[in-house]
Amino acid sequence: METAEIQAPVVGVTVYPDRARITRRGSLRLAAGDHRVRVAPLPAGLRRDSIRVGGRGAATVLGVDVTTRRRARSTDAQVVGLEQRRRELADELAETEDADGIEEQRGEFLARLAERAGGTYARSLATGDAAPADVAAFADSVAAQLADSRGRRRGLARRRTELAEELAAVERDLDAAHGKREPDHLAAEVTVAVEADDAEVDLELTYLVDGARWQPSYDLRLIDDTVTVTWFGQVSQSTGEDWPECELRLSTARPAATTGVPELSPWYLDRSRPASPRATAADMPLGMPVPPAPGAAPAGGGGLARSAAPRPPVRESVAEVEQGVGAATYRPARAVAVPADGSAHRATIAVLELPARLDHVTAPVRAAEAHLRATVRNTTEHTLLAGPAAVFHGADFVSSTRLPVWAPGEEIELALGVDDRLRVERKLHRRAETKAALGSTRRREVEYRTTVANHTPRPAAVEVRDQLPVSRDEAVVVRETALTPPPAERTELGEVIWRLSLAPGESGEITLGFRVELARGVEVAGWRE
Repeated sequence: METAEIQAPVVGVTVYPDRARITRRGSLRLAAGDHRVRVAPLPAGLRRDSIRVGGRGAATVLGVDVTTRRRARSTDAQVVGLEQRRRELADELAETEDADGIEEQRGEFLARLAERAGGTYARSLATGDAAPADVAAFADSVAAQLADSRGRRRGLARRRTELAEELAAVERDLDAAHGKREPDHLAAEVTVAVEADDAEVDLELTYLVDGARWQPSYDLRLIDDTVTVTWFGQVSQSTGEDWPECELRLSTARPAATTGVPELSPWYLDRSRPASPRATAADMPLGMPVPPAPGAAPAGGGGLARSAAPRPPVRESVAEVEQGVGAATYRPARAVAVPADGSAHRATIAVLELPARLDHVTAPVRAAEAHLRATVRNTTEHTLLAGPAAVFHGADFVSSTRLPVWAPGEEIELALGVDDRLRVERKLHRRAETKAALGSTRRREVEYRTTVANHTPRPAAVEVRDQLPVSRDEAVVVRETALTPPPAERTELGEVIWRLSLAPGESGEITLGFRVELARGVEVAGWRE
């Protein structure tokens, strides 16, 4: 059987969150009869069971096999040594990354341990089961371990940079070395039966590869009462083959997910048996680049004549969307070439302008600052995936946040940074304490006044959060003495919420007062001012 090799370049790529589907196309003319057509080279990481062959022409596909084409190893001593050093550096770099991941988990575990132990020690101090010295010793131990862990991470980061630079140098030496061996690669051998002489056959080969992914990132830009959400797709791959500029699609489907209907297993109850606690590290958000503000004027471009009409703002191209039953596929307007070096390449998916309800939130008992909050409804057909977001007020970058999965029609709250134009001040206005007489109770009484001043040029809705202490012992009684004006909400755990409407230049004042009554001989724990 005659074998012909066909040039079938990559013409399309569909990237999923954890892999990619590659499409290659090629044409050739064949005589009547059976032929074997080889498509090579293919990446070593392709999924062999995912290869599909289609096309056009007077031919029938009889089968497809995946073969490995091996190349002889180089006998050059310099190349052999460089390849050995490259493997050693790659192994050491992987070990360094593993060690950094372990230190990251250690730091998260210590932080959660300190957070959880804080409440436990607070209760123990309140009941007298723990001594302050024990608490201080525990805090010092956790702080020392955290400091050591962060120091080790800094050292690992320096070592990782050194290894990466040395590995890059070895790679350059290998590229320059004469006679280095070519790597093994795969080939697809397609058997076709051609029905006519000199028939033109177009073959299309598709397959899945691991080592590719795309991740969402966002710009949230607030202008007046509108939040403009710019959705980017960060594409990266290390599949072993470079993707040229071709038809690139980003899909939200997850081919690796289980598609079976879940089955229920019996729900057993048993005696509780204590087990050793184990902590798991939470996923860290990915690094997020801060893009420049769109529409910025180029440097050195000169100015327009005063009589010239203002030019319209530069528009940003967006992707076409194809909505499926359980996922969506986006095709960016601009072709993007993605080399197999793991670097991220960004494509704009969508620019969404969403109306927002703006207000401010402050908790002066914690920090005397007002946070700008936007309540936004997703009025589009897009389901936005979870990802990091850069927050801008006009052209100014103000903070970073993380966007949750945001479905069409869903309303979420977005934190848009601190607004320094709202001044918040909380002061202790009055404090009194009475000594206990024989058989009587002691009283401690305080009153706080919170002032919120609106220095913005527009009316501001402000949600002020404060709290009353909650007693956990019948010998400690908390009685409120002043809540002015009456709060809009309050909870059983002592949280009190006011909602103020302030005109430009207007101030509002809130008074919160309470009294703590202590039985004779009882000392209060947890008091703060």
